[in-house]
Amino acid sequence: MPRLSILDLVRVTEGGSIRESLDNARDLAVHAEQLGYQRIWVAEHHNMESIASAATSLVISHIAAGTSRIRVGAGGIMLPNHSPLVIAEQFGTLAHLYPGRIDLGLGRAPGTDQSTLRALRRTPATSDRFPEDVLELQALLAPALPGQNIRAIPGEGTQVPLWILGSSTFGAALAAELGLPYAFASHFAPQQLMPALEVYRSRFKPSAQLQAPHAMVGVNIIAADTDDEARRLATTQQMSFANLLRGARGLSQPPIDDIEQYWSPREKMQASQMLACSIIGSPQTVRAGIDSLVAQTGADELIVVADIYDHQARLHSLALTADC
Repeated sequence: MPRLSILDLVRVTEGGSIRESLDNARDLAVHAEQLGYQRIWVAEHHNMESIASAATSLVISHIAAGTSRIRVGAGGIMLPNHSPLVIAEQFGTLAHLYPGRIDLGLGRAPGTDQSTLRALRRTPATSDRFPEDVLELQALLAPALPGQNIRAIPGEGTQVPLWILGSSTFGAALAAELGLPYAFASHFAPQQLMPALEVYRSRFKPSAQLQAPHAMVGVNIIAADTDDEARRLATTQQMSFANLLRGARGLSQPPIDDIEQYWSPREKMQASQMLACSIIGSPQTVRAGIDSLVAQTGADELIVVADIYDHQARLHSLALTADC
């Protein structure tokens, strides 16, 4: 059984509030720590009404302050949106506040639409500098060199562990070249999962941070006491993806009895392709699904997305998953 971690989307729900979503993320981390999960990550998304983690480093601090052992981090920071110096300062500060518990996953995509990208004062071309920016960030988090003119204070010397995130072979090749752990976003873009893992493992070069490849695979897991209840809970995420395909950015919706009445055949096909890496069902179904996924991928770690409307149902899902 690989290690289990959590990617929390910090969803804002219909009838809820942003503060409630942030506190639920912290409460989820408390329970995850007790259940033995390895880490909990939140992601940078902008201009999305249903996600409250845009100020990612602040959300990480809020979660870490409520826990004591579980690793907390970014899955991820979209580095093209930022100066590497600013990210080094932010995560260096987190490393001093919560020593030995902070992860920094880095993505190349903007995590938003083109209009919002312009509002961030960035351009699509900034993603072309992603490898160089990763190296710059890594250097800023390392001990300062003699005569070094630009220093991240706080940040230097903290050596916050970096991860490369991706949904294609590009990130896999970069993670392999730099000797960094790699997390694949198969929870929403599973198409290139196996080719990316092969590239990562076959090209991996040991580094000071990591001596052997470590691959983490994203998976949607929605567990409940019965298969039928889990399938009903899963309609919240299915509606979110249908809405995304429609260009609608609404709040997270409560589950419904019949998803077929909500989406069109075309939306069902496209959403199902995006959600192909999903395990939905009772503990027995989830256990079999995890075993199959690990056998297929050889994953060292699974990072679980439990996109469930009701907070208590989500806690129950994660508890059932941890027992598998």
